[in-house]
Amino acid sequence: MKLLVVGASYRTAPVAALERLAVPPADLTRTLDRLVAQPYVAEAVLVSTCNRVEVYAAVSGFHGGLGDICAVLAEQADRPPSALAGHLYVHYDAAAVDHVFRVAAGLDSMVVGEAQILGQLRDAYHCAGGADSAGRLLHELMQQALRVGKRAHAETTIDRAGQSVVTAALDLAADLLHGDLTGRPAMVVGAGAMGSLGVATLSRLGAGPLTVTNRGAARAVRLAESYGAIAVPMADLVEALSTVDIVVAATAATEAVLTRDVVSRALARRDADRGPLVLLDLAVPRDVEAGVAELPGVEVIDIDRMAAVLADGPAAAGAAEVGRIVADEVEAFLSWLRGADVAPTVAALRGRADDVVTAELRRLGQRRPDLSDDQRAEVARTVHRVVQRLLHQPTVRVRQLAAEPGGDQYAALLRELFDLEVPQTSPVDTVPDVVAADTDGRPSFDAADVPSTGGAR
Repeated sequence: MKLLVVGASYRTAPVAALERLAVPPADLTRTLDRLVAQPYVAEAVLVSTCNRVEVYAAVSGFHGGLGDICAVLAEQADRPPSALAGHLYVHYDAAAVDHVFRVAAGLDSMVVGEAQILGQLRDAYHCAGGADSAGRLLHELMQQALRVGKRAHAETTIDRAGQSVVTAALDLAADLLHGDLTGRPAMVVGAGAMGSLGVATLSRLGAGPLTVTNRGAARAVRLAESYGAIAVPMADLVEALSTVDIVVAATAATEAVLTRDVVSRALARRDADRGPLVLLDLAVPRDVEAGVAELPGVEVIDIDRMAAVLADGPAAAGAAEVGRIVADEVEAFLSWLRGADVAPTVAALRGRADDVVTAELRRLGQRRPDLSDDQRAEVARTVHRVVQRLLHQPTVRVRQLAAEPGGDQYAALLRELFDLEVPQTSPVDTVPDVVAADTDGRPSFDAADVPSTGGAR
């Protein structure tokens, strides 16, 4: 099996495209089931956050795997695959490992170094475990990715610049309000992970009084009590909006919560001299209806706006050091992968030796029926010891050589020398100049349409 990453992020897709691709938490297991039901996809992990949707997969072929994953993503987005091609990126084999490790380390985040992605990756991995869609290869990849992310934050200074997305958005809000957020009344819509982070960050920055609302009232109450905030029913959303200056919207709703009608009614009740109502929309799909930004007295900060602002920001001080950690860890993982690739060949060689020993001992028994059971057992032990000693050094050495770049040639040489038949779980692929599916009914993409990096060793 080979690793394949297919995804879209704030770098390649506008919010509207990410909204269509986003998989609600309630649909994650079903989508994972659809992925691993595809002919070329053996394992899958699905990451769906406010600024990225990515599939990490173990596939038996590059063309087929790409076609299978894109077909599922296209079905999720309710769009033809060709409509998604311009927003998708593809990483294969070594490049796939590098991408996943960079994501875990915060190097691919909108705010370089933010640590929230680690929790999101952990949640995606746990979900895949619960859906039984992660096998040996993705278990190893995800465990190592999470370890790399922890190393990045523990061993470098990347945390100094690694704000959360919420903190970065609130910094933009403070600029719009011409000052810090101390004493500014604020509300958080949503009580999930992002909503909780919003309440915690607002509290740390001194905003207040704080209000929390959520479709599930009990969850809003628990979150509010943790920070001395006030929980209000969603039915009172208009009234609550009219009393605040800042709103962090981060629900898992599939439709906009802050509609033009809701915000218009809130503005009508709001004092005209209070300054703008700043709405931070950190949800995908969007919580703030598109037309709200056109209302006078409203400033909307969404993922698109944040990406444009942060693109010109300074890189995290520890990014270069984290990059070196990632490079080292990628090579270590690829060495493990190359060693794992040779294991079936070594097993086949030992199996061939066992077959030869068994056949010869059977022949000996037919030729020397006069041998006692003890004598037969002693002969068998001796022959097995000789064979194991003969095989020991070559198999140890081939494992060592296989862990080096280009090491797959040694396994191939063993198969050729001993005429071994090793069950192939996947062909050894190369990424061609033109990426095109080779199965009926699967989407076809030109390399110019879907950026592809990496290739088979």
